[in-house]
Amino acid sequence: MPFISKILKKERLSGFLERLVRDRQVFAPVKKGEVILIREIDSPSQVILEYRNAKESPKSVFFPQRETLFRYRAEKGRVLFGIRTCDARGLLLLDKVFGGGCSDPYYTDKRRDTVVVSLGCVEPNTACFCLSMGGGPCSAEGSDVLLLDLGDRYIAEAVSEKGAALLEDQAFEEGDEKSLSLAEKNRKKAEASMQPVAKKENLGEELERLFSEPVWKDLAESCLSCGICTYLCPTCHCFDLCDEAAGQAGERIRVWDSCQFPLFTQQASGFNPRPTVKERFRQRIMHKFSYLPETQAMLGCVGCGRCVTECPVNLDIREVVTSLSGGNAR
Repeated sequence: MPFISKILKKERLSGFLERLVRDRQVFAPVKKGEVILIREIDSPSQVILEYRNAKESPKSVFFPQRETLFRYRAEKGRVLFGIRTCDARGLLLLDKVFGGGCSDPYYTDKRRDTVVVSLGCVEPNTACFCLSMGGGPCSAEGSDVLLLDLGDRYIAEAVSEKGAALLEDQAFEEGDEKSLSLAEKNRKKAEASMQPVAKKENLGEELERLFSEPVWKDLAESCLSCGICTYLCPTCHCFDLCDEAAGQAGERIRVWDSCQFPLFTQQASGFNPRPTVKERFRQRIMHKFSYLPETQAMLGCVGCGRCVTECPVNLDIREVVTSLSGGNAR
């Protein structure tokens, strides 16, 4: 560009520097003790322009004497211990979502370094229905080690290489036929205690057929859109990305979101394709029992029962599934 020459009167220098400091990092000669150094300033009054030369060169502005190029932290291996089998099975769906074709390193790194030790349910909660969702109170799916309570001891089943390595610990003894037999007895007893949920084999197809039917308004009539069902669910995974700034620093964060929230699908134009509770409630059910089985070959519900016990208006997903399957509510 062509050379430009202008005048800066000294009485205007302070205002010029103030504007620079307000919007940028400004480095200038400053007096430290008896020497002149090049340092970042926060006020024009710090600047010294009548000097012969600075004690040190300004190269440190671009080439610091000590500069952090990147940070790392050595992570210890982790163990997720004593979770219920439905929650362990729920991890399989999250693995598909976050570890599929477009892998999420934040999830997959933590998952890879974690050994999952689940605890079978000898006496399942009355709100649980994992058996009807393809799992079971003593299912080992999603676990590395499955523990089954035998009274005075646990039987531990390793179902992965990570699990087998964990069982090398001196705390474990060799299994015996008596323990295996008792474990199988407890497993069958637990399964027999669970009440089945009437669910069509082709529920996904049935939901597609019912998509525009008024049944959704009736089912969602009492829903508050509070989102507690999605926040407590072991398989719900909706999130939002937010940029947060304070002064000259900022960060991008990922936070849980919910398809039940009114603003979840609102577009910048103000248009919302799911404007009422009916559409949002339908989305949750369709996602779990139609969309995910189609895209991930797995139901989006593992039957943990949290949404049954914690819903503030007693909406029961088992009754919803039964109703949509053509049966009567429980």
